[in-house]
Amino acid sequence: MTNFWHGYADMSLVPGNEIVMNRGEGVWIYDTEGRRYLDATASLWYCNVGHGRPEIADAVAKQVADLAAYSTFGFTATPPTLDLADRLTDMAPIDDAVVFMTTGGSDAIETAAKLIRRYWNAVGRPEKRTIVTRQLSYHGMNAWGTELGGLPSNSEGYGGPLVPHVVHVPTHDTGAVADLFEREAARIAAFIGEPVIGSGGVVPPVEGYWPEIERLCRAHDVLLVADEVITGFGRVGRDFGAQHYGFTPDVIAFAKGVTSGYAPLGGILIAPRIREPFWAGEAMFRHGYTYSGHAASCAAALANLEIIRKEGLVRRAAGLGAYLKPKLEALHKYPIVGDVRGIGTLWAVELVANRQTREPLSPPGRAGAFISNACLESGLILRNNGDILVMAPALIMTDEQADEMTGTLDSAIAEAMKRCTADNGTLQWSE
Repeated sequence: MTNFWHGYADMSLVPGNEIVMNRGEGVWIYDTEGRRYLDATASLWYCNVGHGRPEIADAVAKQVADLAAYSTFGFTATPPTLDLADRLTDMAPIDDAVVFMTTGGSDAIETAAKLIRRYWNAVGRPEKRTIVTRQLSYHGMNAWGTELGGLPSNSEGYGGPLVPHVVHVPTHDTGAVADLFEREAARIAAFIGEPVIGSGGVVPPVEGYWPEIERLCRAHDVLLVADEVITGFGRVGRDFGAQHYGFTPDVIAFAKGVTSGYAPLGGILIAPRIREPFWAGEAMFRHGYTYSGHAASCAAALANLEIIRKEGLVRRAAGLGAYLKPKLEALHKYPIVGDVRGIGTLWAVELVANRQTREPLSPPGRAGAFISNACLESGLILRNNGDILVMAPALIMTDEQADEMTGTLDSAIAEAMKRCTADNGTLQWSE
């Protein structure tokens, strides 16, 4: 029996089946039974520098001993909060940015959405309320994030819409965005998107997508928000995904890799245009969290970002992506593998019944669960988003560890193929 309600879990299946992790070292994670796993997910896309880094533990311990935290409302702050703000704005692909800190990615999205609506009101354009977002996207689990997300399963059953004035557009269709902006720009506040869609299946943008979205936003006076909660801090081989894909947002939401998960922290980086009415005393943003700019979390972030800089992990992520690409693409030798896609240390292998028609497997999710479980039994943790197998390892992963990851996945897919039969080129899954 367990008294802990797990996120994203069928709780009828959890009691008696919990895997309790109690130690981590680099890309490895250990459970209370002494089993070792290669963590190909960096927990939940976030442990960029790997587990068990004493530099971060020491920085947090020192800060807790001095002053664990103090409210940043009003006029007060702490040294690590201000130091981290300087570090982040120096890194940001937004000139002269400022930062508003939260406790995680969902709070960052909530903050961004509220600030955007508040901004347009402050400059005398309260009719600009609508936020445009993409199908397949994921933007956290607060009310705004749930509504902005483009995964219907995450918003079902809540009596929505949870938040009004949200419009979803097809994932890659800039033409649909252009048509919408042409008709409705006077009421559109912002466009939000992940540089690479993460939880929706690791979907990189089509060529030229983000520069065209930025052009449309500028032409129609629509703010542009990049959700870099997953893609930030080296994950795609640059500090931020916006840099890789060649666009400059007005707001960047961040979390996860900023501390590598050693302490909860998130926030938004904000362009001068948006901050101006608030910092000029023309309006006030009545928003904040108890732990915004939490001193110990900021100390963790500073130590983490220094590791990323000192060890060249952004460059390493780019190199690891180049190393992984051919090894993962070799999985096309199995007919069940319909697509392999990714960048840096963010990859997905999609399973299908028919590679030519992209027909999904039936019943859905069974093959993905089988392969994920087979990998787990062999000491590899990856995520299965239905029949999409996702890998996002720590940036410190070595080539040898990458070989182990791809080799274990290869063997698990080979086992899955034994449960498939072919009928006119279409695979049938059998238990």
